[in-house]
Amino acid sequence: MAYAHVVVDIPTRALEKAFDYSIPPELEQEVDVGATVLVIFSRRPAIGYVVAITKYPAPGVSADKVLPLRQVLAPSAFDMGAARVASWMSREYACPPCEALRPFLAPGQMVKVKREDNDSPWQLVCERSGPVDGRWVRLAELDKPYEPRKNASRQRAVLEALAAGPQRVAELAATIPGAAQAITALEGKGAVVVELRRRVRGTESTTLSSASAPRPKSLTDGQKQALAAIDEARLAAKGDVVLVDGVTGSGKTEVYLAAIERALADGKGALVLVPEISLTAQTVGRFRSRFGDDVAVLHSRLSAGERYDQWDLVRQGLAHVVVGARSALFAPLYDVGLIIIDEEHEGSYKQGSAPRYHARELGARLAHERGCALVLGSATPSVESIARCAQGSWAGVNWRRVKMPERPGDAVLPTVQIIDMTQQFAGGSRSIFSDALKKALEEVLERREKAVLLINRRGFATFLMCRECGCVPECPHCSTSLTYHERTHELACHTCGRSWPTLAWPDPMARCPNCGSRYMGAFGVGTQRVEDELSMLVEDRAQIIRMDADTTAAKGGHQKLLERFDAAECAVLVGTQMIAKGLDFPEVTLVGVINADTTLKMPDFRAGERTYDLLEQVAGRAGRGERPGKVIVQTYWAAHPAIQAVASHKRDLFLQAELDDRGEAGYPPYTRLANVVASGRDGRAVSMVLDDLAADLRKRLAKQPGWEVLGPSDCLKSRVKDRVRRHVMVKAPADARLGELLGSCVRSLGSRPGISIAIDVDCYDLM
Repeated sequence: MAYAHVVVDIPTRALEKAFDYSIPPELEQEVDVGATVLVIFSRRPAIGYVVAITKYPAPGVSADKVLPLRQVLAPSAFDMGAARVASWMSREYACPPCEALRPFLAPGQMVKVKREDNDSPWQLVCERSGPVDGRWVRLAELDKPYEPRKNASRQRAVLEALAAGPQRVAELAATIPGAAQAITALEGKGAVVVELRRRVRGTESTTLSSASAPRPKSLTDGQKQALAAIDEARLAAKGDVVLVDGVTGSGKTEVYLAAIERALADGKGALVLVPEISLTAQTVGRFRSRFGDDVAVLHSRLSAGERYDQWDLVRQGLAHVVVGARSALFAPLYDVGLIIIDEEHEGSYKQGSAPRYHARELGARLAHERGCALVLGSATPSVESIARCAQGSWAGVNWRRVKMPERPGDAVLPTVQIIDMTQQFAGGSRSIFSDALKKALEEVLERREKAVLLINRRGFATFLMCRECGCVPECPHCSTSLTYHERTHELACHTCGRSWPTLAWPDPMARCPNCGSRYMGAFGVGTQRVEDELSMLVEDRAQIIRMDADTTAAKGGHQKLLERFDAAECAVLVGTQMIAKGLDFPEVTLVGVINADTTLKMPDFRAGERTYDLLEQVAGRAGRGERPGKVIVQTYWAAHPAIQAVASHKRDLFLQAELDDRGEAGYPPYTRLANVVASGRDGRAVSMVLDDLAADLRKRLAKQPGWEVLGPSDCLKSRVKDRVRRHVMVKAPADARLGELLGSCVRSLGSRPGISIAIDVDCYDLM
């Protein structure tokens, strides 16, 4: 008899391992690694996932006490390699094994079963994500063509349409009134054949002109060196990492395309990750223009059904190139030659909920497991990646850095002008646009070109404040100020998503909630305000397109706005950081940064790095075509190394000072950093839990060099959705098994009703 190791889907840290179940003879043909099964656990039905199949139960387990599997609920969704990667994720990021396995499951599959009555089999509850069959109609193969009656005009129209080839019934019905009835009649006469064909969702195209990838006549020297390094790492099949450090517009995408072509020629597939959904349309267009239908797309803006169809194309071996956000790493593509993470420095590659993995680390582990190469690409590589390349190896894997310092052809890096806004203010200017930016915008309008303006705040104003008592309206459920949205006259909390209609300044009926004063002022600048003031400046001479979380909330919002910008003769794109990376529009000759200090003054040791990355990336949107580009950066901290490095295109001005500061303070890449956050409605209970955890950590680490426990203390966002939040931070040596220690400590706390504990290893969010 065979036995299955099953991870039971009960999300508790108390269940650290898989459990053995026997496989009944009637289920042997259905049970495979990756299958979802029904088991009895603790005397009740539970969902589980098969992670291994053996001939014998685990040592020390008596075969007579092993319960049988009850039912197979879903076929295999992952293989043994994925199961091993999930086990590593569970240890590395201190999450229950079932939470590490869920991302590998079929899209739409939920952790719930149902049945009609006690005698019926159990069924998985899923979103509407299964395969969909479309009805197609074609002409029947007849010795003599069928001739409808003279007055059967609809049948004649259908037959004429089908003469060009088979068509979907739905499309015929949309173009020929009464086609459905005509098809039914023709089918009865044997003139046509109606059949069901699998309809694949999520394959919409784009009209973006930049979403094509014409093959260049030749590669630059930097591109050739990068491609050679990637080939060497791929053929070594050891999980080696290549960091492609190329300036913006240096042609990294062409390197990816050429490397994938070689991998496909060797019978291998590729996983390609992009950081923003707004980049997906362009990236997918480029890859499909080169690889056709061999490309599948996976990201969160697809419906459950669209995600399932794309995922199933990969599982069936019908698509060998997967493009998407960080979740594309979990696609069922097993024969992988390349894993490519574009813009690898981006914080969006860090998952915010369990399992809190980082795509770079997970990609490295997956590359090692699959025996393929990991390619990291960026114009502003992360400090961690640069440090690992300097060492030459990390965790037994070779790390190599290849530079691409030039743009192809005659394109050059844009000129960067830094505007000190303190001097503008001293000169009497109160506009959010400096004189230099106004002049540059006028020149763009005269030449009928395009511009991009970055403001990393949505809404009209960052907050409202009473000019008499200083009161700032805050969210009653979170410890954050409310953002004023002028278009809808709402105060919105961007933490919990709630909003309240308001009579806001300058409405004479508006009143301060604290003192009743009607002198409420709007402070700070958001995308709506930039759009409003820009419309007065440009009038009707150019289209103004705003891209932020509000305008792109609907499905396909990113793509529609970018297509409008692409199609316009002269336009200005105003947006948050989603417009700062990856977008390729040759007509853009001006980039303006309204306030470079938004991220620079955040209470985060990565604030300088994030500011430099953002500014350098958005600056790279200018001058990507034949015409030279110009970048204007408005700031109140012009002397900061990150600002000066962007101005001169010399990263070392910022990087060396940043590394020195982190080394002195003991921050990554010289250490590992974890953030353990406890939250609950009872603030006293939250404090007690973290006090106990911190005491246990200090006791265990008393004689361990290189470890440091900070806190407990209130989080910067000390209240979110009416839950009090406190945290403990742990610094550890760079090679420490941080997740295993924290998981053990949290398990030792036992059950604490009403308290949630989140462990974030290698954390990016310190709020």
